[in-house]
Amino acid sequence: MTYSFDTETYFQTDWRGFLENVYRGRSLYSYSSGHEIPMYDHEISIVSRGVVQLSTIHPSGTEVILGVVGVSIPFGLSLTTLTPYQAIALSDVELMRLSITEVENSPMLARGIFRHLTRRLQQTEAMLSVVNHRRVEDRLCQLLMLLKNEIGQDTPSGSRLPVRLTHQHLANAISSTRVTVTRALGELQADGWLSIDKNRYIVIHQN
Repeated sequence: MTYSFDTETYFQTDWRGFLENVYRGRSLYSYSSGHEIPMYDHEISIVSRGVVQLSTIHPSGTEVILGVVGVSIPFGLSLTTLTPYQAIALSDVELMRLSITEVENSPMLARGIFRHLTRRLQQTEAMLSVVNHRRVEDRLCQLLMLLKNEIGQDTPSGSRLPVRLTHQHLANAISSTRVTVTRALGELQADGWLSIDKNRYIVIHQN
Protein backbone atom coordinates (compact mmCIF):
# COMPACT_ATOMS: atom_id res chain seq x y z
CA MET A 1 0.00 0.00 0.00
CA THR A 2 1.28 3.47 -0.88
CA TYR A 3 0.72 6.35 1.55
CA SER A 4 0.46 9.90 0.25
CA PHE A 5 0.69 11.62 3.65
CA ASP A 6 3.57 13.99 4.34
CA THR A 7 5.57 12.68 7.31
CA GLU A 8 5.94 16.00 9.14
CA THR A 9 2.25 16.79 8.70
CA TYR A 10 1.45 13.38 10.14
CA PHE A 11 3.51 13.95 13.26
CA GLN A 12 1.79 17.30 13.82
CA THR A 13 -1.67 15.72 13.61
CA ASP A 14 -3.58 13.15 15.59
CA TRP A 15 -2.41 9.54 15.25
CA ARG A 16 -5.96 8.26 15.41
CA GLY A 17 -7.01 10.63 12.65
CA PHE A 18 -4.11 9.43 10.52
CA LEU A 19 -5.17 5.81 10.91
CA GLU A 20 -8.80 6.59 10.13
CA ASN A 21 -7.77 8.40 6.95
CA VAL A 22 -5.41 5.71 5.76
CA TYR A 23 -7.78 2.86 6.57
CA ARG A 24 -11.09 4.50 5.73
CA GLY A 25 -13.55 1.77 4.90
CA ARG A 26 -11.66 -0.96 6.73
CA SER A 27 -13.78 -2.99 9.15
CA LEU A 28 -13.34 -2.44 12.87
CA TYR A 29 -13.60 -5.31 15.34
CA SER A 30 -16.11 -4.79 18.15
CA TYR A 31 -16.11 -6.43 21.60
CA SER A 32 -18.52 -5.95 24.47
CA SER A 33 -17.38 -5.06 27.97
CA GLY A 34 -16.04 -8.10 29.82
CA HIS A 35 -15.18 -10.12 26.73
CA GLU A 36 -11.74 -11.54 26.03
CA ILE A 37 -10.17 -10.17 22.86
CA PRO A 38 -8.49 -12.73 20.60
CA MET A 39 -4.92 -11.95 19.56
CA TYR A 40 -2.76 -13.38 16.79
CA ASP A 41 1.00 -13.60 16.31
CA HIS A 42 0.99 -11.81 12.95
CA GLU A 43 -1.15 -8.82 13.99
CA ILE A 44 -1.05 -5.64 16.07
CA SER A 45 -4.32 -4.26 17.41
CA ILE A 46 -4.93 -0.55 17.94
CA VAL A 47 -7.80 0.69 20.09
CA SER A 48 -10.19 2.91 18.17
CA ARG A 49 -12.76 3.20 20.98
CA GLY A 50 -12.89 2.04 24.57
CA VAL A 51 -10.44 0.65 27.12
CA VAL A 52 -8.66 -2.73 27.18
CA GLN A 53 -7.04 -4.44 30.18
CA LEU A 54 -3.85 -6.44 29.62
CA SER A 55 -2.99 -9.19 32.07
CA THR A 56 -1.18 -12.45 32.65
CA ILE A 57 -1.71 -15.37 35.01
CA HIS A 58 0.90 -16.54 37.53
CA PRO A 59 1.41 -20.30 37.99
CA SER A 60 -0.44 -19.89 41.31
CA GLY A 61 -3.52 -18.83 39.34
CA THR A 62 -3.33 -15.18 40.41
CA GLU A 63 -4.18 -12.66 37.74
CA VAL A 64 -1.62 -9.87 37.32
CA ILE A 65 -2.78 -6.63 35.71
CA LEU A 66 -0.12 -5.36 33.30
CA GLY A 67 -1.80 -2.16 32.17
CA VAL A 68 -4.79 -0.52 30.53
CA VAL A 69 -4.86 0.43 26.87
CA GLY A 70 -6.85 3.44 25.71
CA VAL A 71 -7.62 5.00 22.34
CA SER A 72 -4.79 4.92 19.75
CA ILE A 73 -2.55 2.59 21.80
CA PRO A 74 -1.25 -0.65 20.18
CA PHE A 75 -1.08 -4.10 21.79
CA GLY A 76 -0.70 -7.69 20.65
CA LEU A 77 1.12 -10.99 21.04
CA SER A 78 3.90 -9.75 18.79
CA LEU A 79 4.68 -7.04 21.37
CA THR A 80 5.19 -9.32 24.37
CA THR A 81 7.05 -12.43 25.48
CA LEU A 82 4.61 -13.28 28.30
CA THR A 83 2.57 -16.47 28.25
CA PRO A 84 -0.31 -16.45 28.91
CA TYR A 85 -1.17 -12.94 27.77
CA GLN A 86 -4.76 -11.76 27.87
CA ALA A 87 -6.69 -8.74 26.64
CA ILE A 88 -10.10 -8.04 28.19
CA ALA A 89 -12.51 -5.30 27.12
CA LEU A 90 -13.12 -3.08 30.18
CA SER A 91 -15.76 -1.20 28.19
CA ASP A 92 -17.34 -1.66 24.79
CA VAL A 93 -14.33 -1.65 22.47
CA GLU A 94 -13.58 -1.17 18.78
CA LEU A 95 -10.21 -2.23 17.39
CA MET A 96 -8.29 -1.81 14.17
CA ARG A 97 -6.05 -4.74 13.26
CA LEU A 98 -2.81 -4.28 11.31
CA SER A 99 -0.59 -7.05 10.01
CA ILE A 100 3.08 -7.04 10.93
CA THR A 101 3.85 -6.86 7.20
CA GLU A 102 1.84 -3.65 6.83
CA VAL A 103 3.71 -2.03 9.69
CA GLU A 104 7.10 -3.16 8.40
CA ASN A 105 6.32 -1.73 4.95
CA SER A 106 5.23 1.69 6.22
CA PRO A 107 7.80 3.90 8.00
CA MET A 108 4.98 6.20 9.17
CA LEU A 109 3.02 3.35 10.74
CA ALA A 110 6.17 1.99 12.36
CA ARG A 111 7.10 5.41 13.79
CA GLY A 112 3.58 6.02 15.07
CA ILE A 113 3.42 2.64 16.77
CA PHE A 114 6.85 3.21 18.29
CA ARG A 115 5.72 6.54 19.77
CA HIS A 116 2.64 4.98 21.34
CA LEU A 117 4.53 1.95 22.59
CA THR A 118 6.69 4.46 24.46
CA ARG A 119 3.53 5.50 26.32
CA ARG A 120 2.88 1.85 27.14
CA LEU A 121 6.41 1.49 28.50
CA GLN A 122 5.99 4.58 30.67
CA GLN A 123 2.71 3.24 32.02
CA THR A 124 4.25 -0.17 32.76
CA GLU A 125 7.08 1.43 34.72
CA ALA A 126 4.59 3.56 36.62
CA MET A 127 2.56 0.48 37.53
CA LEU A 128 5.69 -1.30 38.73
CA SER A 129 6.46 1.64 41.01
CA VAL A 130 2.93 1.49 42.46
CA VAL A 131 3.41 -1.91 44.10
CA ASN A 132 6.56 -0.73 45.88
CA HIS A 133 4.56 1.47 48.26
CA ARG A 134 4.20 -0.22 51.64
CA ARG A 135 0.72 1.09 52.48
CA VAL A 136 -2.17 -0.28 50.46
CA GLU A 137 -3.86 3.13 50.58
CA ASP A 138 -0.82 4.71 48.90
CA ARG A 139 -0.73 1.98 46.25
CA LEU A 140 -4.40 2.45 45.51
CA CYS A 141 -4.10 6.23 45.26
CA GLN A 142 -1.13 5.95 42.93
CA LEU A 143 -2.95 3.45 40.72
CA LEU A 144 -6.06 5.59 40.51
CA MET A 145 -4.02 8.68 39.67
CA LEU A 146 -2.26 6.69 36.94
CA LEU A 147 -5.62 5.63 35.51
CA LYS A 148 -6.86 9.21 35.78
CA ASN A 149 -3.94 10.41 33.67
CA GLU A 150 -4.36 7.61 31.14
CA ILE A 151 -8.12 7.38 30.62
CA GLY A 152 -9.77 9.96 32.92
CA GLN A 153 -12.62 12.09 31.57
CA ASP A 154 -13.06 15.60 32.95
CA THR A 155 -16.46 16.28 34.51
CA PRO A 156 -17.75 19.16 36.68
CA SER A 157 -17.29 16.99 39.78
CA GLY A 158 -13.87 15.55 38.98
CA SER A 159 -12.06 13.11 36.70
CA ARG A 160 -14.25 10.12 35.86
CA LEU A 161 -12.76 6.71 35.03
CA PRO A 162 -14.94 5.47 32.13
CA VAL A 163 -14.71 1.78 33.09
CA ARG A 164 -16.34 -0.16 35.89
CA LEU A 165 -13.43 -1.44 37.92
CA THR A 166 -14.31 -4.11 40.46
CA HIS A 167 -12.59 -4.22 43.82
CA GLN A 168 -10.93 -7.44 42.65
CA HIS A 169 -9.56 -5.65 39.54
CA LEU A 170 -7.97 -3.03 41.76
CA ALA A 171 -6.67 -5.61 44.23
CA ASN A 172 -4.98 -7.60 41.44
CA ALA A 173 -3.37 -4.44 40.09
CA ILE A 174 -1.78 -3.45 43.42
CA SER A 175 -1.00 -6.93 44.81
CA SER A 176 -3.54 -6.73 47.60
CA THR A 177 -6.81 -8.41 48.59
CA ARG A 178 -10.35 -7.46 47.67
CA VAL A 179 -11.30 -6.96 51.33
CA THR A 180 -8.37 -4.58 51.92
CA VAL A 181 -9.13 -2.60 48.76
CA THR A 182 -12.80 -2.31 49.74
CA ARG A 183 -11.77 -0.84 53.10
CA ALA A 184 -9.28 1.56 51.47
CA LEU A 185 -11.87 2.75 48.94
CA GLY A 186 -14.30 3.43 51.77
CA GLU A 187 -11.70 5.54 53.56
CA LEU A 188 -10.91 7.52 50.38
CA GLN A 189 -14.62 8.17 49.88
CA ALA A 190 -15.00 9.31 53.49
CA ASP A 191 -12.07 11.70 53.00
CA GLY A 192 -13.63 13.14 49.82
CA TRP A 193 -10.72 11.93 47.69
CA LEU A 194 -13.07 10.06 45.36
CA SER A 195 -16.72 9.20 44.92
CA ILE A 196 -18.78 6.63 43.03
CA ASP A 197 -21.34 8.11 40.64
CA LYS A 198 -24.84 6.74 39.96
CA ASN A 199 -23.49 4.55 37.14
CA ARG A 200 -20.86 3.03 39.48
CA TYR A 201 -17.90 4.81 37.89
CA ILE A 202 -15.09 6.11 40.09
CA VAL A 203 -14.76 9.91 40.11
CA ILE A 204 -11.45 11.26 41.41
CA HIS A 205 -11.58 14.68 43.07
CA GLN A 206 -7.85 14.96 43.74
CA ASN A 207 -5.87 17.09 41.26
